Amino acid sequence: MAGQRALLLAGFLLPGFLLSEAAKILTLSLVDFKEKEKSYQVISWLPPEDYNKRLKENFDFLMGEALSDRYTFGKFLSFMEQLGLQCSHFLRRKDIMDTLKNENFDLVIVENFDYCPFLVAEKLGKPFVSILSSSFGTIDIGLPNPLSYVPVFHSFLSDHMDFWGRVKNFLMLFDFSISQWQIQSVYDNTIREHFPEGSRPVLSHLLKKAELWFVNSDFALEFARPLLPNTVYVGGLMARAVKQVPQEFENFITKFGDSGFVLVALGSMVSNFQAQELLREMNSAFAHLSQGVIWKYKPSHWPKDIRLSANVKIVNWLPQNDLLAHPHIRLFVTHGGMNSIMEAIQHGVPMVGIPLFGDQPANLNHVEGKKFGVSIQLKQIKAETLALKMKQVIEDKRYKSAAVAASIIRRSHPLTPAQRLVGWIDHILQTGGAAHLKPHGLQQPWHEQYLLDVFLFLLLVTLGTLWLCGKLLGVVARWLCGARKLKKA
Repeated sequence: MAGQRALLLAGFLLPGFLLSEAAKILTLSLVDFKEKEKSYQVISWLPPEDYNKRLKENFDFLMGEALSDRYTFGKFLSFMEQLGLQCSHFLRRKDIMDTLKNENFDLVIVENFDYCPFLVAEKLGKPFVSILSSSFGTIDIGLPNPLSYVPVFHSFLSDHMDFWGRVKNFLMLFDFSISQWQIQSVYDNTIREHFPEGSRPVLSHLLKKAELWFVNSDFALEFARPLLPNTVYVGGLMARAVKQVPQEFENFITKFGDSGFVLVALGSMVSNFQAQELLREMNSAFAHLSQGVIWKYKPSHWPKDIRLSANVKIVNWLPQNDLLAHPHIRLFVTHGGMNSIMEAIQHGVPMVGIPLFGDQPANLNHVEGKKFGVSIQLKQIKAETLALKMKQVIEDKRYKSAAVAASIIRRSHPLTPAQRLVGWIDHILQTGGAAHLKPHGLQQPWHEQYLLDVFLFLLLVTLGTLWLCGKLLGVVARWLCGARKLKKA
């Protein structure tokens, strides 16, 4: 990408994606970057303080509901409405938008947690590539979607569907389409405010304008399905070289000898929201294990009335990648975030998943479908049930074998995820875009794409032909009847 200029637009959450050091990149984020050295410029922006406070309250409420197993799509939609308002706040910042226009970037790189980066790219009038930070299916990016073996998002089906599975998958498509329309509709006011009538983008069409889609997943996890030439897997992009585990952790692991240890990391939410009943059941479940347990949880937030099990060590921070690579690890208990799953696959570690919200249940459905882990719902978590699930995965060697097989698939790509990402961006910059990678079908209306006009035409021709044949037969029958009457006369 030497000599080229790119703009990276991140949504509400920003994964730390790596780009070529030769590129001149301006990164626009909602949070401050803390890096020792930067080969790029950063613009940090925050919405007005009163709005920012409401946004945080809304997010905290959503996470609290998820941890209490009261998460609903309606509550998620309310949160997305806040992000739509956030987008309007940003687009009103004429100073920042003018600065971005004057930079004259060759390419915009967007991350799709929400839709605002797509609208900013459209406002700048620049070609863009998009990074899908979750697995396939969370949004419709125009891929072929054979419902007989490609599960619809949140259908919790695998690619092996029986008759009733295919019926469910077909019906779930309507639910998915409606939910996508509802989410995209929260940006309608933003689009009306910032785009003139006659040139207002439609978000579902805007997604299909991406020159490339980089998907944070891998064939080791995803069910095989049709892809388009402009769709590239880059799962494991954040993978780092393994380092030696700090002595503090090594000393703890050594206590348990060949029994090994279990790593528990459920993201930051469980620590921040102190779900006491959940903590009590999990702590009791860990006491049933012969392994040591290293649990990422803020010690300062640990409830005083819960006595920590003797085989459990809670830490504010842990080197997750290095611990997953440790030879004595036996199991990874995870919330099902895509980056955590990719790290576990990288090192061939079987999993027990406790999904909280968003794409996590679907991610863990793939883990179960690939046979290198199991999942358990929040409402099912009791000490005995969780302990049974963990012992099942640790003791049944088929889970470990499947995890190792997935690791071989993940590691055996001819290029690393970073090389694939940078190489494909170089390709479209050199060729002036990715029109040669996108089928014309992405520009066709849905009735043409699914040949409904052709089916209607053939149906009308068939019915017209049958009607005409009926008329001719009627004429012939009447003529024959008339001829017989003449003979009798």
